[in-house]
Amino acid sequence: MATGYLWLKALHIIGVVCWFAGLFYLPRLFVYHSAATDAPGRERFKVMEAKLYRIIMRPSMLVSVVFGVWMLVLGWHGFAASGWLWVKLAGVLLLLGYHHYCGRLVRALAEDRNPHSERFYRIFNEAPALLLVLIVILVVVKPF
Repeated sequence: MATGYLWLKALHIIGVVCWFAGLFYLPRLFVYHSAATDAPGRERFKVMEAKLYRIIMRPSMLVSVVFGVWMLVLGWHGFAASGWLWVKLAGVLLLLGYHHYCGRLVRALAEDRNPHSERFYRIFNEAPALLLVLIVILVVVKPF
């Protein structure tokens, strides 16, 4: 494998790790925010959520996608017929949708519109972990 491709893979993995850190933490902040009963607490969560989304999640998602697509383009001839890759890409699309829905929730909570219960956020918080397990197994095991 060419050294340049390995650099792309390393940068992609770094982006994914940082992105998942945000995907795991932001919904947990939603849980705490929805449970907050005092105005200073809610304001603190608004700042934390906005900064996490804007400064950590958005850039790391872009790094993940850019380097992932770059690797995909370079290796397309070897990947195109791989069934596992298509399922992985579907998982990534779900993650992108989840990410953008989190952005909508950040905006709603910033406007004091909480569209969901604390229980919803607790369940919502589990989705990225399930997708991570699926994607890692697909990439490492390549079952089909």
